[in-house]
This record gives sequence, C-alpha cells and structure tokens, in this order.
Amino acid sequence: MSTSSTDSIGRGTKTSKDHKKPTASALKGAIQLGIGYAVGNLSSKPDRDVLMQDFSVVESIFLPSDGSNLTPAHHFPDFRLKIYAPLAFRYFRELFGIKPDDYLYSICNEPLIELSNPGASSSWFYLTSDDEFIIKTVQPKEAEFLQKLLPGYYMNLNQNPRTLLPKFYGLYCIQSSGTTIRIVVMNNVLPRAMTMHYKYDLKGSSYKRRASRKERLKHSPTFKDLDFQDMHEGLHFDSDTYNALIKTLQRDCRVLESFKIMDYSLLLGIHVLDKKPLGRGSRCDSRKGQKVLYSTALESIQGTVKDPEPVADDDTFGGIPAKHKDENLLIFLGIIDILQSYRFIKKVEHSWKALVHDGDTVSVHRPSFYADRFLKFMGSTVFKKIHSLRGASSKRKKGSVYAQKSASQEFLSPDKEERKEEKKAQSLDNLDGNFYSSSKQPDLLPKSVVSFESTRKDEEELKNSEDRRDSSSTIALDDPLAALSRSQSDSELDVYLGQKSSSLFYSEEK
Repeated sequence: MSTSSTDSIGRGTKTSKDHKKPTASALKGAIQLGIGYAVGNLSSKPDRDVLMQDFSVVESIFLPSDGSNLTPAHHFPDFRLKIYAPLAFRYFRELFGIKPDDYLYSICNEPLIELSNPGASSSWFYLTSDDEFIIKTVQPKEAEFLQKLLPGYYMNLNQNPRTLLPKFYGLYCIQSSGTTIRIVVMNNVLPRAMTMHYKYDLKGSSYKRRASRKERLKHSPTFKDLDFQDMHEGLHFDSDTYNALIKTLQRDCRVLESFKIMDYSLLLGIHVLDKKPLGRGSRCDSRKGQKVLYSTALESIQGTVKDPEPVADDDTFGGIPAKHKDENLLIFLGIIDILQSYRFIKKVEHSWKALVHDGDTVSVHRPSFYADRFLKFMGSTVFKKIHSLRGASSKRKKGSVYAQKSASQEFLSPDKEERKEEKKAQSLDNLDGNFYSSSKQPDLLPKSVVSFESTRKDEEELKNSEDRRDSSSTIALDDPLAALSRSQSDSELDVYLGQKSSSLFYSEEK
C-alpha cells in the first residue's frame, strides 16, 4: 500500500547475507516497472498549482513479485519504490511538453541501454532506446541536495526554460534485496544517433585535467581541459550564436553560484560534418520525432525564439553549427554534475589540494571563483567568435555614409595643410636663393605713392637708383641678407624723397 510522508531521503540499508544482490537486468527492470507505476498512479490525481509542501513529499509503495491489490505482478525480486515530489516533477515534465504516454513509452517500451561512466563517480548511466532520456544513479547526499534545490529550480525554470542546466524529470529510490539505489531522470545531451568524433568533460581547471591512459584506449574516449587545448585551438561561431551561447552560460553559472554549487562540468560533443558518418539505425528516425521542448543544444541558447519549430527530417539533431580551421562542425553541449554543493567536505578537499598544488587550478573551489574561472575558460579558450570583416564593411557603407564623408574630410584636411606648408617653404626658398631676380623679389612696401613728372624729381631718382644698384651689387656678393635689408631702406628713401618733392612742387605753385 502506498504511503506519503515529508521525510528526507533515506540512507539505504546494508546488504544482508540472507539476500542476493539483484542483477543488473533485474535492477533495470525494477526501474522501468517502478517509474511506470509512479506515472500511472499520478494520472489519477487532479491537476493543480504546485505548493511549497509538494517539494518535500515522498511517496512509498511496496511491489511484491506476486502482485497486490494496487500493484501488478512481475518476475523481478520484491522491491520498494519511493517517489520524490511527484507533483512538482509532473509540472517540470509538462513545462517541457512531455506527455505522460510519451514519457512511459520512452522509458518502459524497450530495455534500457547501459552506458559507461568516464567520470570519477561510481554512478551508473542508462539511456532510453529513443535517445530522449538519461537515467543516472546518484549518491544519497546528491539526492537529498536535489530535493532541497527543487523550489529554486522551479523558480528558475519558470523564468527561463531555455537553459544548458540539466533538466530533471523525476527522482526515485528503489530498495531491493538489501540494495538501495537512487535514480534521477534527465535530458540526454549527446544523441547516440549522431556520431561524436570528440567528447570533452570541461571544468576550466588544469590540475589533473587530462584523460587517463585507460580512458584514451576506449572506442569513444572523453577528454578533458588540457586535452582540448592540445587538440583544438577553439571552436568558432558566428557573432549571434557566440553571444547567445555565452549569455546562456553566464546566466546558468549565476544560478549555480546562487545555490552555492561548484565542481560542475560542460559536456561537449563535436561532430565533424566533413567526415563520413557512421551507419545510423532506426534510432535516428525515433530521435527526429522529438518529444521534449528546449532539449537540443540549439534550442537551449536561442532565447529570442518563443515557439520552437519541430525538427522533422532534420539531420543536425539540434546541433549548433561551428567551425574549426577548415572543418564544419555540429556542437552538442550541456552542463552536468550540478549536485555538488560547497559543503564542509569540499572545503576540506580544496584546502588539502591547495597545500600540494596551486589552489586556483584545482577543480574544487568556492562557487563564485569556480563560476568566474569556468566562464573565462569557455568564453576565451573553448568558444571563439568569427570576425566577419566583409559584413562589417557592408554595414558601415549602409549605415554611416555621413560618417565616411566626415572621416574623408578629416583625412584630406591634413593634406591641404601640408600643401600650404610646402608653398610657404617654396616661397621662403625663393626668397633666400632667388632674390637677385627683380621679378621674383617680393613687394616689401605697398605701391601707393603718387609720382609726378618733373625734371628735378627724375634727375634725383635716376641718380639715386644708380647709386643703389652699385651699392647693392657690391653688398650682395658679401652678404645676401644685408643686401635685402639695404634694398628695403633704399625703397623707403625713395618714398621719402618722392613725398618731399611733391610737397615742394605744391608750395611753389602756391
């Protein structure tokens, strides 16, 4: 019979000698049967708004192999199922457009596919046959932290359903034959139908951030931060895509920082379009019938699009187009492992590692520093912007014609000033070197004196001019500047004598 409580997540029980551990296939079967029962039982509850107490509810039901009045019979060992916050997770599934029938079909229709775990945790990973959902086992502390995180997670999803953070669709606990496992159902970041030529687990740190020798020998290894810097020089995106991607990462990191979460990773899958893809089976067709909204990488960063179009007959599987050198790529990514809070044990781990290595390079760090380092590494080393010079020039031609005119005038005005300076220099050169020629000698005094024809004036001017020519020619051979000053004084004398003679002429007539 089903019971409901608000207790925290149980710690589990130790394995008894009288019970055999369930096999992997038995556990997978119990997971599918338990989720199927939980979703089916939830359909009988009326729809209503999510209340604060709904986040702490835990329902428990015992499912014997022989069946009961409330549970079906099955061929697995007896087990107990706990369902955490069922109404809250039902709201999350509805928010992402997941219908109950599609959710049940994806998880329960065909056997789950077991995946390898490249991380340091001992978690198991199962994938649904249609590539839609990942089922991951979590530690008791992680499950407890997720349940405490649900109210803030609910608020964040309401504000922004487009996120690279994990999308949680259910949290369950199964106890069978003395074994307790806790599982969480999430979105699948890397579609199995699309060949991933490179996979990376990136944190932004450098201490021990290189794939092990054992990992490198795998058919599809998962590399780390230092491997990325050795194998790639950054992934290049167009300006709009880069800005949307970085903005999404910044928003998600601020959310994680507010929850005091650290040690998360960016799971990055790279598909090279130029390489011949491996054979795709029927899984490719099932993935095209996408059941979940905002589940692809491209949808997660396109915040300006309100209603995503269906991805029918799309071979990109929602990948983000990018380039690396001359290669055309499709990028798949998502933030994973967010259930690590900066608790006391993590603080001790950081302090211990900082004693033997640079504290800023280790993975475990305080949330604010971790987020800043994570964003800096992603925005400068991993993701880069393609600078289109041609596009920028065309925009300038269309939008700033007047700016170009003013700029051209500013550019030409120095040339005009230079020409003026050159003319001044040439006139000075002529003045210094070619002053002997009377045609090029500048006028030092204005020619405003009125001349009158008289015999006395002509004789005096003729005599004075002869004296000036003799003296100026003699001085010019010795000192050109002195000749120039002398010629000025002679001219002034001519003016003075002319004025005197004029006054005498007027006085005689009177």
